[in-house]
Amino acid sequence: MRLRHIELFQAILQTGSLTAAAELLHISQPAVSKSLQHAEQQLGFALFHRVRGKLQPTAEALMLQAPTEQLSSDLQNLRRLAANLRRANATRLRLICTPTLAQSVLPKALGQWRLQYTDTECELATQHTREMIQALLLQDADIGLTLTRVEHPSLQVEALAESRLMAIAPAGWWPETDSHRPLRLQCLAGLSLIGLDGRDGLGALLNSHLQELKPAVNMMTRVQTYQLARQMVAAGQGLALVDPFTALMGPSGDIQVRPLEPRLGVTLYVLRRAGEAPVAAQQALLEQIQNTAIELLQAVEC
Repeated sequence: MRLRHIELFQAILQTGSLTAAAELLHISQPAVSKSLQHAEQQLGFALFHRVRGKLQPTAEALMLQAPTEQLSSDLQNLRRLAANLRRANATRLRLICTPTLAQSVLPKALGQWRLQYTDTECELATQHTREMIQALLLQDADIGLTLTRVEHPSLQVEALAESRLMAIAPAGWWPETDSHRPLRLQCLAGLSLIGLDGRDGLGALLNSHLQELKPAVNMMTRVQTYQLARQMVAAGQGLALVDPFTALMGPSGDIQVRPLEPRLGVTLYVLRRAGEAPVAAQQALLEQIQNTAIELLQAVEC
C-alpha cells in the first residue's frame, strides 16, 4: 500500500463512506473511488463491502487496521515535526507543564516575565509528563515543567526547586497546635486516604511507602490528578498526600496542610531538548519560574 492508499483507507474506516472520506481528504469522490480500486488491485483483495449504503471493512481490512493506524500516526507526527522545524527560528516561547504547575507557579511567574517581554509570543499548554516528552521531541514545545524525574537520551533535565510531600486534610481535622508540625507517615495507618494513580512518579513512590503501614490505609477512592485529590479532601472525603504546589492551590482555609515525615522529596524539573540552549526570553522565564517556586515553597513549609 502506498501512503495515499493508507490515508484513504483510514479516512473510509473513520467515515464509513466514499463521499465523507473525500470531504475529509479534500479531494473529489471519483478520485477516492479510483484510488480505492487501485489499492485493492495492488493488494489482490477487497478492503470494503457495501452493506445498507455503508462501507464495511472486510476481514483482511480489519487485520490491516492497527498497523495502518500506526503508520498514519507516524506520518502525522513527521509532518508536525517538519512544520515545527520550519518555524524554529520564530521569536516565541512555547512552554508545556503539568496541570498542577499551570495553576500554581506559572500564572505568577508569567505575569512578572511579561513586564519585561511584552511583545514576545507565548504558547502555553498542559499535559502529563508522558505526553510532555512527546511534545518536546516533536518540537511542539521548547520547555517542559514537571515534578517527575525524566531520563531520556534526547532531553536534558535541570532541577529548579526542591521541597517535600505534604499531607492535607479537611479543615479542622487536626488541632491548631499540630497544624504546622510534621506528620509522621505512621500516623496515617488505618485512616481513609485518597489514593493517587500509581503510574505517576510521585504516586508510585507514595504507594510503595503506604503499603508498609500497619494497619493498612483505607484507600477506597483513587484519582488521577493531584487537583482532584485536593478537591476530594476539601469535600471531607479523607486525607491525601500531595506535592506542595497542589497544597497551595484553592481557597485559603478549606484544607489543612502539614509536611510529611520522614521527608519524601519533590523536585520541580525543567525539560529541554538535548544540545539546545534557551534563548533570552526562555531563560528569563525559567529564572522567574524558579524564583516564584522557591517563594511559594518557603511559604508552604513555614
